[in-house]
Amino acid sequence: MDISEQTFLILSALADQPRHGYAVVTEVDKMTDGRIRLRAGTLYGALDRLVTQGLIAPDHDEVEKGRLRRFYKLTDAGADAIRAESRRMAAAVRLAEERLSKRAARNAPRLGTIG
Repeated sequence: MDISEQTFLILSALADQPRHGYAVVTEVDKMTDGRIRLRAGTLYGALDRLVTQGLIAPDHDEVEKGRLRRFYKLTDAGADAIRAESRRMAAAVRLAEERLSKRAARNAPRLGTIG
């Protein structure tokens, strides 16, 4: 199963503990050094989709400052999806590094040549 970067980050944000929506947004922001900022509308649509796909599940609800917060947790299927995507990305990184090494070797100055 190929998953988007956004999905990967949401699942990763839930990997260590259940979180409510705003905490997922905050965690993704932290994990990406502010590069990815999830909007509430995007996040809640993604959470609903991930629940439907069985990658996350509602964990519990809490009332905080008069607002209901639903916490979500990663399922075993969600953990499997993170693992698979991590392996896919690691393989892509290895391939890119190998190709960059070949490029560097090809472009390295050779002894006895000019330029």
